[in-house]
Amino acid sequence: MTVMQLLPALESGGVERGTIEIAAALIAAGHRAIVVSGGGRMVAELEALGAEHITLPIGKKSLSTLRYVRVVRDLLLSRAVDILHLRSRVPAWIGWLAWRGMDKATRPRLVTTVHGPYTPNAYSAVMVKGERVIAVSDMIVRYIARYYPAVAAERITRIYRGVDPDSYAPSFMPDARWQALWQAEFPQLAGKWVITLPGRITRWKGQLDLLGIVQCLLANGIPVHALIVGEAHPRKQHFLQEIEMKIIEMGLASAVTLTGQRSDLKNIMAVSDVVLSLSTDAEAFGRVSLEALSLGKPVLGYAHGGVGEQLAAMYPEGAIALGDWDAAVIKLRNWCQNGAPPISLDRPFTLAAMQAQTMSVYDELIQSRR
Repeated sequence: MTVMQLLPALESGGVERGTIEIAAALIAAGHRAIVVSGGGRMVAELEALGAEHITLPIGKKSLSTLRYVRVVRDLLLSRAVDILHLRSRVPAWIGWLAWRGMDKATRPRLVTTVHGPYTPNAYSAVMVKGERVIAVSDMIVRYIARYYPAVAAERITRIYRGVDPDSYAPSFMPDARWQALWQAEFPQLAGKWVITLPGRITRWKGQLDLLGIVQCLLANGIPVHALIVGEAHPRKQHFLQEIEMKIIEMGLASAVTLTGQRSDLKNIMAVSDVVLSLSTDAEAFGRVSLEALSLGKPVLGYAHGGVGEQLAAMYPEGAIALGDWDAAVIKLRNWCQNGAPPISLDRPFTLAAMQAQTMSVYDELIQSRR
């Protein structure tokens, strides 16, 4: 079968990673994988798998983007696409309009994935127009049921994102060269108990909560050093400056490090003592927290959304209520002094399971037509 996935770009992020993972599963099974996007740093990785990438700027929020509806329809016909998989709102509108204008008897089957709790409105409704709608967590299943009650339950399939347990294993440790470079770049971490908060620099990711928690840990005598790993979008530079000022005002300059964007997050989490998930808005899934748990790292996180579902299944000891800094400080102090509880060896969120379940959705749609 031939599957075409549409998304805005292939720069970085969970949607992009999932797109490549499904392309990999298709190629491995002898199928044909096509991705249409505006391009980006991950295109080379996709093409190395044997997938085809078609560069089209279908992610721009502009009426002018509608001119690509005909282009996408022509691609669906010329590539004899069996499954059209839409993953983001603007490209989804382009893809859906192209698909809707085709012969119902011969057009591709339509799949959409709801990756997040978008603002419920007519614009976002395109993400539930699929003949099958994939939800990335139970939280998203509930979101669809609440805001789009016309979507029949049998059209919705919950498929958790997943990681490769061989790549993200408790036995993983960065090589000696990387560790030497890391220690040379961040000598302030020597002898410290390192807690890491990965995520984009944006207010809802919880960086300000982290600062409050670090201040309390220091007051409790914990030799903590916090890493904030992530970059700020140009439109979020003012918030980055706010964080930098808060660090100075709170006297945390020697206890908090902003690393900026890093391509070696896996290594950083592996040498950290604890990984945090402090998003004040619920994560639809939260791939990074799952990666940390798979590496055998204790995760402390607000117990809502997809991260709450992960913690409930793999590490309930790390779950705290939204905004409960006192509970965070108590747990972290205890983990530093006495060691964190072990992580469950059960791995319910695997890459192979995600790939197999998605391929099953494709197969069922094609078989139902036959």
